[in-house]
Amino acid sequence: MHDDADAVGVARAGAAFAARREELGLSQRQLATMKIIGAPNLIAFEKGRSWPRERTLAKLEQVVQWPPGTLAKVRAGGQPNVSGATGMLQPGSDAAAVVTGAVTVAVAQVLAAADNLPDELDGAFSERVRAVLADLRTVESITARAVRTSQGSPEVIKSLRLIRGRYQQLITRAAGAPGATLGQRLYTARNAAALTVAEAAGAMDVAPAVVMAAEAEQSVADHDRRRIEALIAELVG
Repeated sequence: MHDDADAVGVARAGAAFAARREELGLSQRQLATMKIIGAPNLIAFEKGRSWPRERTLAKLEQVVQWPPGTLAKVRAGGQPNVSGATGMLQPGSDAAAVVTGAVTVAVAQVLAAADNLPDELDGAFSERVRAVLADLRTVESITARAVRTSQGSPEVIKSLRLIRGRYQQLITRAAGAPGATLGQRLYTARNAAALTVAEAAGAMDVAPAVVMAAEAEQSVADHDRRRIEALIAELVG
């Protein structure tokens, strides 16, 4: 940054991008997973501390469906043109190609990590499989959103199918291994019994959010944990 006015412009562009990203439901972590921009660099940009390279700027504009040059325009004092933004990417467009390519890369990386997991009896398996499953959930969320915004791109739909299939296989494997978590065991038992999240929650007289939290490896109250353990025991028989 060369002067105070330029610093203000960079901060203005960063804040505008952050607002647009949040409007589209894209997290900083998701953009990092999609290899659009690293999380530290994105944070620095959105806080007005740095200006991305031209190639990165183009990717950022494409992923939030802004015309080329929008960020430079905002930096100079203009406003982003969102009149044509519909939330849908046109098949064959540059923005759609960026999203599809980013999803494909992210999926390939997570699947490679899943393929390289050690044996279930290896002491490192439990921790590593939790990390891979967390990444699979993140990429699944990104890919599902990409399906909605890319008008059913065959490549993105294929990626979503691969992610969901691998998640099912891996969490079943994790649930049967030493050190399996409550969430892994609940997810596997619930799906084996063909119960939806709402149905499992109803069977335990808890809110569906409790089931989703447990399966996402978030903490739950002790009384909810006891109900979950009881349901798992009943389903497993």
